[in-house]
Amino acid sequence: MKTDIYQRVTDRILADLEQGVRPWLKPWNAEHAAGRITRPLRAGGEPYNGINVIMLWSAAVAAGH
Repeated sequence: MKTDIYQRVTDRILADLEQGVRPWLKPWNAEHAAGRITRPLRAGGEPYNGINVIMLWSAAVAAGH
């Protein structure tokens, strides 16, 4: 069975909102960062873009990272 990516994204955003998290806001404090904050990278070193960045950051927050 193929996953409906639109439903998956919608479900993740709604779950974050129900927990009081606004997923479109940066989840870090840049003044405490040791270095430059960048987008998540693929295995080949290319940065993710678009909704993939938000989904990855959301998954990281949900996992406690």
